[in-house]
Amino acid sequence: MPATARRQRLAVLGATGSIGASTLDVVARHPEQFEVFALCAGSQVDALFELCLRFRPAYAALATEAHAALLRDKLQAHGLATKVLSGNAGVEEIAAHPQVDAVMAAIVGAAGLGPCLAAARTGKRLLLANKEAIVVGGRFFMDAVAAGGATLLPIDSEHSAIFQSLPDDPATWDRRVEKIILTASGGPFRGRDPASLKAVTPEEACAHPNWSMGRKISVDSATMMNKALEVIEARHLFGLPSARIEVVIHPQSIVHSLVQYRDGSLVAQLGNPDMRVPIAYGLAWPERIESGTKRLDFSSVAAMTFEPPSAQRYPGLRLAWDALEGPDGTTAVLNAANEVAVQAFLDRRIRFDEIHVVNLRTLEAVLPDAPDSLAALLELDSRARAEAEHAATRLSA
Repeated sequence: MPATARRQRLAVLGATGSIGASTLDVVARHPEQFEVFALCAGSQVDALFELCLRFRPAYAALATEAHAALLRDKLQAHGLATKVLSGNAGVEEIAAHPQVDAVMAAIVGAAGLGPCLAAARTGKRLLLANKEAIVVGGRFFMDAVAAGGATLLPIDSEHSAIFQSLPDDPATWDRRVEKIILTASGGPFRGRDPASLKAVTPEEACAHPNWSMGRKISVDSATMMNKALEVIEARHLFGLPSARIEVVIHPQSIVHSLVQYRDGSLVAQLGNPDMRVPIAYGLAWPERIESGTKRLDFSSVAAMTFEPPSAQRYPGLRLAWDALEGPDGTTAVLNAANEVAVQAFLDRRIRFDEIHVVNLRTLEAVLPDAPDSLAALLELDSRARAEAEHAATRLSA
């Protein structure tokens, strides 16, 4: 970076989570290029305080005013001038702040949609680690990105791999690309008898073989609902029909996804499973910077295998294509239902195999009417959650 260039000011939404930690690790390696302008978290006051001590951001935000007040007191006692905001409004103010250049959107779930829209509408470089923003927002969210002139860069390892493997000119994607192939690890139950999945415990479902993730995302990996959401995300990010998006299980998680071209050739992005690679790519795009990841040693790779996903073991995967074929808003209903169902499973109220049942019953009960605003999307999300909670309660009775 030229000596006269200004550092890129970054807001990290979800700073205390795994993506936030990886982002800050990459940023700390390049202090001459990046400035941490704002940090946002849910309720982890102490963790956010430690990050504020280290990075000294201009702004911080927590989910509630009570948590924000605790952070203010701690910062004041240490002489830090960080301004602390709270709630959705506070996070959205940070995402849209005129001094913010880039926003790392790593808030889990539909709660991240509002801040993502705020960043999109104000033309930020939006590093999207929150797939639910696209799954819930759909065409409405993508229209906001276009209208605001934002630069949308995918951070999910699979979508980053696809983005890196596509031609530079998006106008040629439909003509030159035959299909997109998303890889999946298969989660912890890839070789397990589908009939035995009803006995799975939350602890087993959260023990991912390759990635260190939060509990909700780990369960989604075990059901492969994370891959269903990624199919929906890929449809909106890359503009190809859902029939030209496939999923293949690749348990070694070395090939992060592939693009098959019209001539039959395949282009893929490979590397050790480390989220710092797509994060570094998004931060510096179109340049590349050191990410801190361990280099892939092919001599230590015994084999790379690929197999189709089992419909019996992963019945929820097919819901991606079904939801994409439904009216606008159907994918938002699926996402809301799954969030409720996963939490009910983690709370031991329903069985692992009943997550899919809750999702199906919610899709059958809630008919969307093409939401065209954030308020309409949130209302649809609320209706779907209520119906999913009802379905979960009936199952646990």
